[in-house]
Amino acid sequence: MFEKKTINALKWIVGILDNKKIPFQISGGFVAKLYGSNRMINDIDIDVPESEFKSIEEEVKPYIIFGPMHINDGKWDMEIMTLKYEDQEIDIGGAYDTKISNNDRTKWIPFPVDYSKIRRLKIQDVEVNIVSPEELIKYKQHLDGKHQVEDIEAVRNYIKHTIL
Repeated sequence: MFEKKTINALKWIVGILDNKKIPFQISGGFVAKLYGSNRMINDIDIDVPESEFKSIEEEVKPYIIFGPMHINDGKWDMEIMTLKYEDQEIDIGGAYDTKISNNDRTKWIPFPVDYSKIRRLKIQDVEVNIVSPEELIKYKQHLDGKHQVEDIEAVRNYIKHTIL
């Protein structure tokens, strides 16, 4: 399902987060694929409390290709840092102060992580926290692109077939 570089990067970053007891959830296209999306993933999106960026920065420093910094690109208003581990990008975003713009870019919508809704899943010997399908759909509805529509459709099918 996932390339070796993606699994290696996942094990590496989750190991760091677990060792430091940092709450996290994986979201984005990676999780959409777990829920049935067929598209290729570009990166691993991980949400952590903004206050924890400093606690991992030294350990991940050799792999940082962007940030850590606050961005507001019209679509996202958030803390972010991007890592590249074994040629796999990992976006670490803030969990509590993140805002996403609505589709017509006229309003900011707060999008804090609700850690009570995460799901725990084992992926090739690594236990990870993933965003629930409902929460994934909730934020992907505000994003542009054909791949977002494909992801939403796949996740809705997942929900429909797991409830039946």
